[in-house]
Amino acid sequence: MSTHTQTGGTSALREVAASRLFLGSTIAMFLSGLGASAAAPQIVLFLVKELGASLSLAGLYYLTSLAAPIAGYFIGRYSDRTGIRLGLFRICAIAGFVGWAGVALSTAVWMPFAASILLLAVAGAATSQIFTAVHDELSRKPGEANEGVVAIVRMALTGGWIIGPVVGAWVAAEYGLRPMLWMTAICTLLQIVPLGALNVAATPKPAAAPGATPHSSLRAMLPLLAFTGLFVLVYAGEPIKYGFLLIYMEEHLKLSPAVRGAVIGIQPLIELLIMPFSVGLGRRMGNMRLMSVAAVLGVAANLCFSLWPSAAGMFAGQILMGGVWGIFMVLGIIVAQRLLPDAVATASAIFMSSTALASALGGIAGGLGVAGLGLPQVFFLPALFAGLAACGLALMGRSERPADYRPVAGQSQA
Repeated sequence: MSTHTQTGGTSALREVAASRLFLGSTIAMFLSGLGASAAAPQIVLFLVKELGASLSLAGLYYLTSLAAPIAGYFIGRYSDRTGIRLGLFRICAIAGFVGWAGVALSTAVWMPFAASILLLAVAGAATSQIFTAVHDELSRKPGEANEGVVAIVRMALTGGWIIGPVVGAWVAAEYGLRPMLWMTAICTLLQIVPLGALNVAATPKPAAAPGATPHSSLRAMLPLLAFTGLFVLVYAGEPIKYGFLLIYMEEHLKLSPAVRGAVIGIQPLIELLIMPFSVGLGRRMGNMRLMSVAAVLGVAANLCFSLWPSAAGMFAGQILMGGVWGIFMVLGIIVAQRLLPDAVATASAIFMSSTALASALGGIAGGLGVAGLGLPQVFFLPALFAGLAACGLALMGRSERPADYRPVAGQSQA
């Protein structure tokens, strides 16, 4: 590791530790990831066991997440117009608490669906408001460590998603599914506590030049939408993998439960190991180019799943996928905000909520693919998606310049 990278990483840690906003955001994002990921793997089981839903009906619950990008877009637009960041974050967190409490108290199948569409879709915008507030604060103090601060906050969210499923499974086994959902509701509400009543002023917007395209126009948003679409292609492989990889390992490869658990668990470990280096690599190579390379790793990972039918092949695929998300999870939000710099709340909301679209795409493609291609050939589909994304990111990366990654007075680095 270079001295420059070490210094940047240390400086970022010091900035986070010294700032109530950055430290509070880091803790809030950990709680957000912990709560959401605790419930995510258990919600279908809750619908089936507690409310008597059929498996096919329960599976449709995940389609309710398609409301999140719509809610996120309008909340982001409102945040950009008013400059309100943490106030909206608190409203979204409270909506999340009420939504998850409603799910926990549900007595009919329609109730969790309604809570997800009306309340949890709004709650999803809390994360984008945090990253927007962090961006605003960093914009006032450009420096080498700024992107490292974003990386630390993003790592906290990932850390919560790593621990959450384990905690959720334990609570569900020991106390039941409804107490587990109450835990998620409480974690969602507790996001508010580390930031207290803190408020952050929005970054002042420069006056638009005569004849300039308004930041809210479709034309101004095209680069962001193109980038988000490419991210969706990469992320669409995740629901396919988690839907069918475990079945493939158990029924076709006959791997033991311990080996299957190790295969699934190695990816987030690799992610956390790579995340601290993503910012430095992005500065050297260009963020788009680095993410294009990461998408190529996604191609290789899915080819391992489809063409290397052994435990070694599964481990290799998951290690490569750890590389994919160790890069995308840090750089994605940074790039999205830069592509729409005068409307960072809108940019953050569009990007952060796009995983719902990716999950829907992956779910549909996986269902059709496994019926038409079977296992493990279904993994050729996410390989194809990642390959298309790699080409698109490489094309977008051709316009990058080294100066884009140097801190300049008054220029945002988040």
